[in-house]
Amino acid sequence: MNPQDFYKLIEEDLVEVERELVRETSSNVRIIEEIGRYIQRSGGKRIRPALLLLSARVFGTHGPSCHRLAAVMELVHAATLLHDDIIDDAEVRRGRPSVNARWGNEITVLMGDWLYMTSFTMALAQREYRILDILADVTRRMVEGELIQLGLNGNLEITEEQHLDVSMRKTAFLFSACTEIGGILGAADPEQQERLKLYGQNVGMAFQLVDDVLDLTSTETQLGKPVGSDLREGKLTLPLIYLVRDGRPEHRQLVATVLLENGFTSVRREAILDLLREYRSVERVLEKARSYASRAKESISALPSSPARAALSMIPDFIVERDR
Repeated sequence: MNPQDFYKLIEEDLVEVERELVRETSSNVRIIEEIGRYIQRSGGKRIRPALLLLSARVFGTHGPSCHRLAAVMELVHAATLLHDDIIDDAEVRRGRPSVNARWGNEITVLMGDWLYMTSFTMALAQREYRILDILADVTRRMVEGELIQLGLNGNLEITEEQHLDVSMRKTAFLFSACTEIGGILGAADPEQQERLKLYGQNVGMAFQLVDDVLDLTSTETQLGKPVGSDLREGKLTLPLIYLVRDGRPEHRQLVATVLLENGFTSVRREAILDLLREYRSVERVLEKARSYASRAKESISALPSSPARAALSMIPDFIVERDR
């Protein structure tokens, strides 16, 4: 199976997920309909729905409930992106104007709220309270992660442990919710559900660490948004945490200057990249991402053998090697 084949395995399911997204973001309120279509057509990797669908398929389960819950996870993700873009004052998302840049912050925050409530209404229709518990918990943890991060913005003293905690809350818990819910839909036993949950957490952490690297090393064309956004917004991600911690005082001052100026004005981005290469900061973060990917694969090694499990085992490597 090639790295992209896991999408082929659930190709028909993903078509149904897209139909769910179209249905659930339709509204007789014109502005909701307009923004809903804009979001739904924005693309994206659909990795979270894919994880839920494959986790259920490990146990031979697929169908309308899986499609509906996969759409729920994508809507939760979309809601977080809307709110994040407001907080970060982002102007571009996936290669085109962000919703807040096009419609303004007031409308965007309300649309994010609408998406959250729509996703919970969809989940409630399943009448599976364990799933509702998971969704409520992950939403609370994501908000906590955003609040913690805001408190750390601009802080040169942020530690690796603090950054990983924020990454777990903002990213990894949603991944683990997808895989755990997939296990519940597949009637997995409690131990199997726990294995899927751990798999999702580790995949999510690998995903976020690679994001940290790509924000510094990729191009705007590949990312679909400006590179170096995290540092401009005051966020020290793990490559920069390593540089500030292990570099010389003048290196620390360069990073501090970018934070103060909210951009690469008197300090070139290439100068920061050169230092990251010199101290192997990027490679060290990628090594940590590979470690999370390895743990993810190990956590599902005892699950029933199937094409879906083989696909899940490939996803961590796909995530670590991606360029966007």
